[in-house]
Amino acid sequence: MKIAIDSYSYHRYFGEIYSVIEQDPGTRIGMHDFLGKAQALGVAGVSIESCFIPNPSPDEVRALAAKLKALQLECVWAWGHPGGLRSGQAPEQVTDLKRHTAIAADVGATVMRICCGGRRTRPADWPTHKARLLPLLRDATAHAKDHSVTLAIENHIDFLADELVELVETVDSPWLGVCLDTANNLRMLEDPAEAIEKLAPFARATHVKDITAQTGNPRDFAFWPSVPLGRGLIDLPRAFGELRRHGYTGLLALEIDYLHPGYTDGDLAIAESIDYMRSIL
Repeated sequence: MKIAIDSYSYHRYFGEIYSVIEQDPGTRIGMHDFLGKAQALGVAGVSIESCFIPNPSPDEVRALAAKLKALQLECVWAWGHPGGLRSGQAPEQVTDLKRHTAIAADVGATVMRICCGGRRTRPADWPTHKARLLPLLRDATAHAKDHSVTLAIENHIDFLADELVELVETVDSPWLGVCLDTANNLRMLEDPAEAIEKLAPFARATHVKDITAQTGNPRDFAFWPSVPLGRGLIDLPRAFGELRRHGYTGLLALEIDYLHPGYTDGDLAIAESIDYMRSIL
């Protein structure tokens, strides 16, 4: 397993700011700036969120591929934030998913994280949810196979662990797996250790995240802010052990989304988290 960082850890600097609960840092970075930060952190890989570079030109794709190669950074391409396929209600988005699968291959990524939906799109009825997604995923997976790219569905606060396992097992393709986010199922009020245990056998990518609880409604996103790894409620040594037990050898990509307001220095939280991963590996 290799330590990595997801570009979403710098989402505010890419211009995505959660209203009310976050503040604009006042400066912006580009994707090449992010790669420079990754190099400075000494990580082995990156997860590149395509929402921050949604329509790269062929020249931009070639430049990214060259930069990744020069920096010797393994890459996971990440598609679909925030709504992705909108829990099966946006079949037209498969076209964009396929376009980004080709981009992933062109930058040298063999895995692409995808979002099937999010907490705002999740329907209450799982059989309907599953039925809407299956034909879209089968189509996308067949296309991904042609590009030698494995799709990895994130547990994006839209699936219970058993639902995501059922979905992947039903498609039953070596070109479809899971991007295991270590914290998101706690945000759905599931035991995170049990969710990780269920999803680890299918992991093809990861978001390594730690969260804690604030006051308010536990069904609200803001109730569960990110904290530096090792300071929250997620048993990350156990999570890494589960991944290792199932033969996972891919990227362990740090992701910090809404940082707890008690941690005012995002760069320090990132550096501390990378050091923590090194210590438990």
